[in-house]
Amino acid sequence: MMLTHGYGKLQLLTSEGPVHFADPIGIGASASLILAVLAEFLCSILLIFGLTTRYAVIPLLTTMLVAFFVVHASDPFMRKELPLLYAAVFLFIGLLGPGSFSLDKWVVKKFF
Repeated sequence: MMLTHGYGKLQLLTSEGPVHFADPIGIGASASLILAVLAEFLCSILLIFGLTTRYAVIPLLTTMLVAFFVVHASDPFMRKELPLLYAAVFLFIGLLGPGSFSLDKWVVKKFF
C-alpha cells in the first residue's frame, strides 16, 4: 500500500516545472520529495521482495514518524492515524526481520 503513495510522489518528481511539496524538516522541497520517493517507492519495493528488509524499514519508519509528528502535528488524530499505523507495522517488520520466503533468507542460505 505504501508503494502507491511513493508512485504518486515519483510522478511528481519526474514532472517538469517547479516542485510543490512540503518541507517538514527544513531541507528544501526538492530534497524532501526525493527522500520521500526513495523511502516510499524504492524501500517499499525492497520490502515487498524481502531484500535488505531491516535496512529498508528504517527510511519507511522515519518517513511515517515525520508524517505523524511534524506534517500532521496539528491535525486531528483521525488524520494522523494512518501514518501511525504504518509506522507500527514497519517497526514490527524491522524487529521481526524478513520472513522465510524473503530474498534475504534465500541469499543467506545460498551464500553463507
